[in-house]
Amino acid sequence: MAVTQMKSTTSAAQAPQSKPSPMGAHIAVKGLSHTYRKHDGRVLENIDFEINPGEIIALLGRSGCGKSTLLHMLSGLTQPSEGEVVINGNTVRAPSPKWVMMFQAPSLYPWLTVTKNAALGLRFSRRNGEIAARVPEILRLVDLEAFADRNVQELSGGQQQRVALARSLVPRPEVLLLDEPFSALDAFTRRNLQQDVRAIARDLGLTLVIVTHDVGEAVRMADRVIVLQSNPGRVAKDTRIDLAEDERGGGTEGFQREHTRLMGIYSHVADIADMPTENDFTQI
Repeated sequence: MAVTQMKSTTSAAQAPQSKPSPMGAHIAVKGLSHTYRKHDGRVLENIDFEINPGEIIALLGRSGCGKSTLLHMLSGLTQPSEGEVVINGNTVRAPSPKWVMMFQAPSLYPWLTVTKNAALGLRFSRRNGEIAARVPEILRLVDLEAFADRNVQELSGGQQQRVALARSLVPRPEVLLLDEPFSALDAFTRRNLQQDVRAIARDLGLTLVIVTHDVGEAVRMADRVIVLQSNPGRVAKDTRIDLAEDERGGGTEGFQREHTRLMGIYSHVADIADMPTENDFTQI
C-alpha cells in the first residue's frame, strides 16, 4: 500500500483567482417523518429545515437518532413515510447524478486505476466524451494527479477516500452528501480531508450535507449544525458556526469557543453529563 504525506490544510483545493458561479442546490425538508415498522415507532418525526445553495450543513447526533436515514432521504435512496424532500423545487423520488453520496467505505473497483474509478459516474451516465477533460481536472483538485494511473488498491485509506470524492465530483453534482466518510481514517488524515472537502465545496459552490457524531468535525466543516435528538429523531437545535476560514483548523480562541458551545448543546440534547473529548486533537 502506498503511503504519502498528506498536504496540510487546503493544499488540494487552492482558491482560484475568480470563483465560479455557485452551482449548489436549494434543499427544503418539509414535515418529514419516517417509520420502518409500525410496532417500532417513528425513526424521524416532523423534520423541517431549509439549506441554501452553496451552504455546508452538518447533521449532528448520537448513533440511532436517524441522521443517516435522513441523509438517505435527501439522496432519494429512501422515501419518507410522511412529508417530502424538495431540491430546487422538485420533490425527490429517486437518486440523481445531481445529488450524490459518499459513504464510510470508498467502495472502489480495486482492479481499476484512479482515473477509471473517478470516471465511473460519467461512464454510467453515457457521458464518455467528457472524461478526457473532466477527470484530470478533478484529480488535480483532490490532489491525486500524480496517482492517476495507479491501481486504487495501492493507495492509502485517505487517498482512496479522495478517489471516492473525485468520483462524486466528476459528474458535476449540485449537492454532495457525506455519511461519516472520514470516520475510519487516522486523526491527521481525517483533519486534512475535512478541511480540503470544505474548501473544494466552497470553491465549486456545492451544497454539502455531512452526517457526523463528531463535534470537532462539525465545527471544522459546517456553516450550520442541525443537532438531532433521539427516539424519535427530531431537530433539537439549528445553530450557525461563527468562524472565519483561518480559524477552522483548530488551535484558535474562536475554534475553542465554538467547539465548547456546540459541545454544550450536544451534551444537553444527548442527555450526557460528561461528554468525552474526541480523540482527533480538536483543540490543537
